Amino acid sequence: MKKIQRNAALLAASAFVLGLTAPLTATASTAGAPRPLDWAKCEGSGLDPRQQCATVEVPMDYANPGGQKISIAISRIPSENPQARRGALVLIPGGPGGSSLNNPSGKGQKLPQEVRDAYDLIGFDPRGFGRSTPVTCGLDHSDLALSKLRPWPAPDGSITENMVTAQRMSDACERNGGELIQHISTANEARDIDRVRAALGERKLSAWGVSYGTYVGAVYSQLFPQRTDRFVLDSNDDPDHTRVARAWLAGHEAGVEDTFPEFAKWASEPGNPDRLAQTADEVRPLFLDLAAKLDREPIPWPGANPEELNGNVLRQTMLDSLYAPSGFPGLAKLILAAQQGTVPPAPAAPPEAVLQNVAAVGAGTLCNDIAWPKSAAAYEEGVAWSRAKYPLTAGMTRNAMVCAAWPFTPKEPPVRITDRGPSNILLVQNERDVATPLSGALKLRDALGKRAIMVTVNSTGHDAYLANGNECGDRTVSHFLATGEHPDRDTYCG
Repeated sequence: MKKIQRNAALLAASAFVLGLTAPLTATASTAGAPRPLDWAKCEGSGLDPRQQCATVEVPMDYANPGGQKISIAISRIPSENPQARRGALVLIPGGPGGSSLNNPSGKGQKLPQEVRDAYDLIGFDPRGFGRSTPVTCGLDHSDLALSKLRPWPAPDGSITENMVTAQRMSDACERNGGELIQHISTANEARDIDRVRAALGERKLSAWGVSYGTYVGAVYSQLFPQRTDRFVLDSNDDPDHTRVARAWLAGHEAGVEDTFPEFAKWASEPGNPDRLAQTADEVRPLFLDLAAKLDREPIPWPGANPEELNGNVLRQTMLDSLYAPSGFPGLAKLILAAQQGTVPPAPAAPPEAVLQNVAAVGAGTLCNDIAWPKSAAAYEEGVAWSRAKYPLTAGMTRNAMVCAAWPFTPKEPPVRITDRGPSNILLVQNERDVATPLSGALKLRDALGKRAIMVTVNSTGHDAYLANGNECGDRTVSHFLATGEHPDRDTYCG
């Protein structure tokens, strides 16, 4: 849904009223002194030897803080210059269903020296995921296919099978998810982060949230405004509290339209070994014609899930490949092979247990944040409209996913993001982003009002800062994290 950060997007398919939340969060976050953290060597290979891990105990249900507890796995690499240390920078992952537990050793080391001096780098596995208390739905293997988790309609536009799949997946989550799956939500992830803050002994937190992590960061800043220090929100979600994840899914319409022309230009460049056409204008009809042919005549694809290259698998691959220009060659090679009636080797898949975990956390978050329509008619209308206006995404963006049959009622209303709170948020956003398009990011910018400044970057890809952005955007964000200084007004990095 939103990437759903790139790994999560490839794996998973992926507002509380202040008057209600304030007393609840205050009780939940400040009751009792936190236990001292027991830092130890992190499990896993390839990690920075300085990275340590610990667990923080949090309530499974914040409405019952004295009840059952779950664990949140956290990590840190301490400030590289204690004399320059300002505090802790929490790395909020995308998803939902992403992790930042190893990020202090990974992308955290891309941060400039002055930022690594200023902060302890903090990663974590969100509730339900990985080394935190985990959750699973035990889905059928076939339902772990990306073209099922992201619900592509049938070639004729029918969503009948999607509704059946949603019910089957929902039944599995109800059967296997336990009580925990009912308490996985963005608001609870924000509360968990505040428990981590308290356990670290920090009065305030700084943050770098990416993709879905921008929504988590925005929610945290809404629920705990006086506990925010310097917040960077990178590749930003539409915060519409009336739709939440449904708006993120619909955002792919604009995201693909913004980004596909860049692929088309690349795929028509002379000298490109994976060139598809003589001109950029030819690439879109070529893709649409091939997808339609594969709808009619799929190509067997042993080892893939599903074990065929059909039109929807091609469309899903297109969507995934537009997350970064580095994905363009893989999409072009698949198109060239399919035109000849062949396929490349099946892409490697993560272990099924990981896929199950990601899918369960994603479903829990998306479906518990807000109630989705139950009627097929609501999705049928949206799918038909979207297919006509946005043929590249073929109606997926308005379709029924597992949430259409979710058996649980949301525990609370979605958080509404407002301009109330300190002016310490910097948004960074690429102009062409398939997962979190600029049009949605501007809605978060508007919602935050004077709390935020936005840096728009003339670049293509998801994840702007230190990834698919540009030097101007990176420099602006790094300076803010290191000094707290940001442009006086919204800025364009050309």
